[in-house]
Amino acid sequence: MLSIYPPKFRRGDLVRVVAPALSRAVVMEHDHTSRIEGRFAEMGLRLSFGEHVDEMDGLLSSSVQSRVDDLHAAFSDPEVTGILTVIGGFSSNELLPYLDWELIAANPKILCGYSDITALQNAIYARTGLVTYSGPHWSTFGMRDHFAETQAWFMEALFGGEPMDVRPATAWTDDAWFRDQDGRTVIPGDGWWPLQRSAASGRIVGGNLCTLNLLQGTANMPSLEGALLLVEDDFESHPATFARELASLLQMPGASGIRGLVIGRFQQASRMTRDLLALIVAKHSVLSGLPVLANVDFGHTSPIFTFPIGGDAGVSVGESSTLRITRH
Repeated sequence: MLSIYPPKFRRGDLVRVVAPALSRAVVMEHDHTSRIEGRFAEMGLRLSFGEHVDEMDGLLSSSVQSRVDDLHAAFSDPEVTGILTVIGGFSSNELLPYLDWELIAANPKILCGYSDITALQNAIYARTGLVTYSGPHWSTFGMRDHFAETQAWFMEALFGGEPMDVRPATAWTDDAWFRDQDGRTVIPGDGWWPLQRSAASGRIVGGNLCTLNLLQGTANMPSLEGALLLVEDDFESHPATFARELASLLQMPGASGIRGLVIGRFQQASRMTRDLLALIVAKHSVLSGLPVLANVDFGHTSPIFTFPIGGDAGVSVGESSTLRITRH
C-alpha cells in the first residue's frame, strides 16, 4: 500500500483533542491542564476539544456514537491540522465498524497517541494508507519533570521532515507521575538490547502488541509483508503473556515477509528480563536471520519517542545499534 503522509505541524496550527478510549473526565481527577496548555503554547500550537471528550459511562468511556462523531468532526474540520488523543484505555477498537474511511482518506491529518490507540492507528493505515503517529497523548504533556526527551522527539517527528536518528535515553522512569509529581524515581538506562544482529529496513507496523492483535482476522489489520515491527506492552504483560501475543502475531499471513523486530521497554512490574526476552525471540524461525532490538524507548515507560505507523525506518543491530526513521 502506498503511504499517505499528512502535512506536518506549523506554528499557529490548531490541534483537536479527542477521547476515543477513556474519557477526559478520568484524567481530570489530577488536573494538569495549565501545564499542558503552556507546553502547547510554547510549541506554537492551539488546542481545541471534541464535543464529547468529558462524557463518561460505567466503563469510563462514552458511547460509540459520541467517540465516532468527535473523530469525524476532527477530520472534517478544515481548521484542524492534527488530532491528539486524551489517553489510552481499552475500547478504541469498538469504533472501527463505524468510521468513514473515505472521509479520513480525503482529509489526511496527524493523529498521535499510543497504547489502546494502536487499534485506530493501524486500522486507519490499513484502510486508507494514512500514516499516523505513535507518541504521547494530550495528557502526557502534563508530566512536570523528565519530559524533555519525549517532547523533543514529538517535535522532531511532527514538525520536521528530516530523517530521525533515535538514540537510547540515558535514564527512564516507570511511575504513576500523574498522581504524584514529586515522588518519582529516575532509573539509569542500560542501553538497547541487541538480541539478534543484522540490519534491515521496512515500513513500520505496530504499537501496543496486545491491542494490535485485536485486529487479526479483520480488514483493519495492516499487511506484515515488508514490515518492520515495533511492538511494546504494559505492566500486565508478563513474559508468558508477551510470548503468547508475539507468537500470535508472527503466525499471521504475511509474517514470513517481516523485515525485523524492535521491542519497546518493559515496565518493571512485567518482570521481563533480557534473558527471558532472548528466549522468547529465539523460538521463532520466522525471525531467523532478522535484526531484533529490544529495550527501546517507547511504550509505557518514559521517555517515549514518536514514530510513524506506515512510515519507513531502518534498524542495524550490533555492537552499536542504530534506529533511523527515514520517512515520517
